[in-house]
Amino acid sequence: MSAYKTIIIGTGPAGLTAAIYLARANLNPLVIEGPEPGGQLTTTTEVENFPGFPEGIMGPELMENMRKQAERFGAEFRSGWVNSVDMSERPFKLSVEGLGELKAETLIISTGASAKYLGIPGEKDNVGRGVSTCATCDGFFFRGKKIIVVGGGDSAMEEAHFLTKFASEVVLVHRRNDLRASKIMQDRARSNPKISWSLNRTPLEVESGPLGVTGLKVRNNETGEDETIATDGLFVAIGHTPNTKFLGGQLETDETGYLIVKPGSTETNVPGVFACGDVQDNKYRQAISAAGTGCMAALDCERFLENVEASLIEA
Repeated sequence: MSAYKTIIIGTGPAGLTAAIYLARANLNPLVIEGPEPGGQLTTTTEVENFPGFPEGIMGPELMENMRKQAERFGAEFRSGWVNSVDMSERPFKLSVEGLGELKAETLIISTGASAKYLGIPGEKDNVGRGVSTCATCDGFFFRGKKIIVVGGGDSAMEEAHFLTKFASEVVLVHRRNDLRASKIMQDRARSNPKISWSLNRTPLEVESGPLGVTGLKVRNNETGEDETIATDGLFVAIGHTPNTKFLGGQLETDETGYLIVKPGSTETNVPGVFACGDVQDNKYRQAISAAGTGCMAALDCERFLENVEASLIEA
C-alpha cells in the first residue's frame, strides 16, 4: 500500500495551488485527478478576471500552466476515482479505482462543486458558446445583448441583477409561477427595469447557430404550447452540488452539503483533513478565491505535519 505525507483530491485552482505550495515545501504531494482534470475552468473559454493576465487567458491553458508549475516542484499526479476514504485513524486510507489502496498522513479535499444543469438538448453542447453557469465569470461577454437566466431561487435573482450591468435585457425563466427566492431578492429583481419575466415556462431545448446560442425553446405550462425566446446567452442558475459523496458523511457539512471549516482556516472536524475551494465555499465560487484557500490549506497542512513531527521528537 503506497503511503504519502499528503494527498490532494481534486485538480481545480484550489487543489493545484495547494500542490504548488506543498511541493515547494519538499512534501512531494500526490494529486489525484478525477474524470474532469482542471475542474470547471476547463469548460470556460477566456478568463479575464484572474490576476496576472492583462489580455486574458483560456481556461484550459490556465489550468495546464498551474499543473506544470506544481509538477516542476515535485508534485506527483495520478488519475483515479476515489471511491471511499477511511478517516477513523491516521494514516488515512483511500480506496482509489485504478490506483488501489493508498495511505496519507494528511488529506486536502478540493473536489469542488458541480453546477446543476437543466439536462435538455443543446445545453451541454453550447457550454462556452452562450451557455454558462457563472454570471461573474462570463457576464462581461454579453454587453448590450439579450440574455436569459433560468432559475427561481436567490442565486437566479442575484445572477439576473448582476447581469443587468452588461445586458440590454435579462429574461428570468422559471417553470412555476411561484419563486423560491426570498422576498427581498424577488423585490430587488422586480424593481430592476432591465429584468423581464417568463414564468410558468418549462425549458425544453437550447437552440443555436454557427456562432452559438440563439434561443431557448420553452413550454407554456398554462396553454401547453411551445415557444422560443430569442437570446444571445443562457445562464443556468439552479444551484450547485458539492462533490462530497465519497466521504461518507465523515466530515461536517452545512445543510446544503458544503464542508464546514473552522473560521479563518481550512481545518475540518477531522485533524489532518483540510478543505479548500468550492467544496467549502458556497458564496464566492471564483477561481481566485479557490486558489487563495488552496494556499491556506497547504500552509495549514504543512504546520500540522510539523507539529506532528515535533510531538514525536518530544515523545
